[in-house]
Amino acid sequence: MKDHIDSLNRQFSGSSAEDVLSWFLTEYSGKIAFSTSLGSEDQVITHMVASLKRTLKIFTLDTGRLFQETYDTLDITQKKYGLFIEVYFPDTARVEEMVRTNGINLFYDGVDNRRLCCHIRKIEPLERALEGMAVWITGLRKAQSVTRSAANMIEWDGSMNIIKVNPLIHWDNETLSNFIREKKVLLHELHSKGYPSIGCMPCTRAIQEGEDVRAGRWWWELPDSKECGLHKKH
Repeated sequence: MKDHIDSLNRQFSGSSAEDVLSWFLTEYSGKIAFSTSLGSEDQVITHMVASLKRTLKIFTLDTGRLFQETYDTLDITQKKYGLFIEVYFPDTARVEEMVRTNGINLFYDGVDNRRLCCHIRKIEPLERALEGMAVWITGLRKAQSVTRSAANMIEWDGSMNIIKVNPLIHWDNETLSNFIREKKVLLHELHSKGYPSIGCMPCTRAIQEGEDVRAGRWWWELPDSKECGLHKKH
């Protein structure tokens, strides 16, 4: 698999995000899924997919702790682009057990507790959403955080046993902003309120000028621990 991934990265070295998406949507038709959190990168990919007029599985994870603005963006996005976005929820019994044992706001009481919450609310639903898929498209960018600086455009995700494709991996903030402006991409309302990265409401805050774009996620933790587990390096 490593040789195959290396070959794909060489093949698409210098290719545009649209070209990468188009090839994978054709080559893996029926076996490709895109996970969206409705943030700016994911909205750019949604815009590209709609423009390419290709079908694929698009889904989002509802952790039960999202902002109302996220639900509004989900609704408006489906209507604007004419796409159906599946919603996956965590297992109710697992959430109830976790809260009963560790408290409703356990994520503030240490990285292990926070990762447990992320696992139950996000990782387990993600595993169900990707079942039967061969390719997983994401909106990862190297510029987002130190935990993503070593990511490649095409990777093998060993925990999910799936090829992960990051079409925007080399985009800097200026490239992203220019595309959004030129293509009039629909954006999450919270981006205009200082939230460059959007996740669960208790674990996300607005950032100050000059802060890293991921500074508002799990802001009480050190930068090198700020991942929920969806995008661990393997």
